[in-house]
Amino acid sequence: MDASVWRVPGLILTVVVVWIWHYGLWTPADWRVPLDYSGDTHEMLTRIKAASEGDTWPLAPQVLKRLGAPWGAHWNGYPTPDKLLVLLLGGMARVIGVAAAANLAVLAAAVSAALAFYAVARRLRAAWEWAFVGGLLFAFTYSVFHRGLAHLLLLYTWTIPVGLLCCWLIARRSVVDWTRREAWICLLAAVALGLSNPYHLFFWFQLLIWALVAQAVRHRRLSNLRVGVVCLVLALGAFVLMHAELWLYTQTGTLPLLVRNYGGTEMYALKAIEMFVPPAVHRWDLLAFFGQRYGRWSEWRGEAFLPYLGMVGIVSLIWLLADSVLRMLRGKAPTGFALQTGWILSYSSLGGITNLLALFFGFQIFRATNRIAIFISCLALLFLALRLTRHLRGRPRALSIGLAALVATIGVLDQVPRRSAPEARALLVERVQADVRFGRELEEVLPQGAMVFQLPVLGFPEVTPPHRLADYELFRPYLHTSSLRFSYGGAKFRSRSRWQRDLESVPPAELVQSLERYGFAALYLNRKGFKDGGEGLLGELKQLGYRRVIESPRKEQVVVLLNPATPAELPFGRTLTFGEGWYLQSADHGNESVRWSHGPAVLTYFNPHDTPQEVVLHFRLCAGSDRTARLMHRGRVLASLPLTLRAQDFPPVRVTLHPGVNRFDLVSDRPPATADGGQARLRSVGLVTVTVEAPRPGSVAKPEALSLRTDSRSL
Repeated sequence: MDASVWRVPGLILTVVVVWIWHYGLWTPADWRVPLDYSGDTHEMLTRIKAASEGDTWPLAPQVLKRLGAPWGAHWNGYPTPDKLLVLLLGGMARVIGVAAAANLAVLAAAVSAALAFYAVARRLRAAWEWAFVGGLLFAFTYSVFHRGLAHLLLLYTWTIPVGLLCCWLIARRSVVDWTRREAWICLLAAVALGLSNPYHLFFWFQLLIWALVAQAVRHRRLSNLRVGVVCLVLALGAFVLMHAELWLYTQTGTLPLLVRNYGGTEMYALKAIEMFVPPAVHRWDLLAFFGQRYGRWSEWRGEAFLPYLGMVGIVSLIWLLADSVLRMLRGKAPTGFALQTGWILSYSSLGGITNLLALFFGFQIFRATNRIAIFISCLALLFLALRLTRHLRGRPRALSIGLAALVATIGVLDQVPRRSAPEARALLVERVQADVRFGRELEEVLPQGAMVFQLPVLGFPEVTPPHRLADYELFRPYLHTSSLRFSYGGAKFRSRSRWQRDLESVPPAELVQSLERYGFAALYLNRKGFKDGGEGLLGELKQLGYRRVIESPRKEQVVVLLNPATPAELPFGRTLTFGEGWYLQSADHGNESVRWSHGPAVLTYFNPHDTPQEVVLHFRLCAGSDRTARLMHRGRVLASLPLTLRAQDFPPVRVTLHPGVNRFDLVSDRPPATADGGQARLRSVGLVTVTVEAPRPGSVAKPEALSLRTDSRSL
């Protein structure tokens, strides 16, 4: 049998063995525990869990039914990248479990990257052994592999070598038209990148546009240009299709869930030195020393060490750059590898084009340009494979294969992170198993579909949790149940979840009475979110007679059983929610704390009922200078408010709310005034307090007055 038939299976087997050796997943029991269980990993596992329950479909509202109780967590403003992949994992999770599906996804990312690189390198006529080595090292590139399960959707880099091949095919002299296989390779790359992570798509878009420019200037082949333009359109169309909920179902006027700023484009920009600095936890102490030094000496780090190319990648990049300099000294044009690498460095490096676009045009969404290092890794390794193939041509095959084996061994040991200590893995297993038992006990005690209110109250995503609590940690009980509904997970800055924040600081007696009235069967506390471990609140609840408690085996999570009312009321928020046009933080104004707008501003309120509800609004407002502000609802002026520098209370404003989210606009008749110092230097309208009088369900008497001071917290 021809030995060549074993090359691809051999590459797959090598990647699988290295991967399993690194993570130590040798038994079925090992696979049932996720590779990580903290921070962003909880969010990733939640996405897979939600997909397994049918909550994540293209073109449909992204509502996670068992989160954000009682009406579900609306994630339309926080779209899911790689939605088809997540759907596939959700289907697998129904059969093998969420953890096993997530672990298998991390392995599949490495295998697919290796195969794609190998296929592209062979297409470019690299020797099989160097294509093999390049594929192996690309699969375990530190900048991707070290991210692990927490950044699962960034691990699928198989599209990058295919995307680079597409750019080269479009830019070359040879014809690419619909009768040739190359055109369909380009279309595959375009669709795959459009469906995958937006970061990879954004960086590839730039390279493809340059490929079209090169073709238009140098060769002017219309067939290549047509294929390239179709690829751009297809990729963009696939992207829009996968993220349609962002435009179809997101409420207008609300604050974005992901807040980006210019500082982030500097913090997370590609720092060229980080491609050469080994991580501080490198398995070899000599290399770890330089990573530790960088950690001590540098003062401006984002995702430190993740751009590290590895020793083989570093040698390849230096060779690529030196080759380009020599070519130019000889009067020759740089290679496509060099031109693409040069553009990537120019765009993504600190102080580069990415910062210019962010500062002058506000383009900040793709702030983490250090992630483009995976493109540089791919380019450098492909260059290495092709050059070594050329230089070793005519030499004994044993020499080339032996050298390739040596490079592969050194490269893998250098790039694959140090294995976790057995004690760390044992602790992770213990934590997961404790949560499994806790979830099972909750479902045994609570009725199917019961609602659980979670403390501390947190918005989603990307908020700063209190004390020792980690972000996304409140997803833990959701991950290990299948019938219970939880209050956490509602999108931050949204009026739909405002009522949760209203209950955060009320006395325990009022808290449990409200929750029971709303139909909640239990109150959940994560002790890590409280300075005293929650003992004060638990003690007061015990004095009130709430003694039925379920505690997790590790004592971190506690559930207090309540007595839900039947029928239950729907929660009514006690105040309005800030939308567009407001500064994120309050500022002192005289003896009061004021939230300033910097122009036309939006406030929202959520009516949970399916019928209109009448409420009364009471405002205490001021202004940056004398002006009149109009309060508008659904295009109708509710009130004209004469404002001055001094805060004043205004007459009640009666309004009928339609079901769902109601938008109020505050529009001033003058431009914002300039103030001295502070964040809110441009000041239009200042909101001190707003009180909402909301009727109790079924009552026709005078509504109860509820008052809450506005703040800038996450919900």
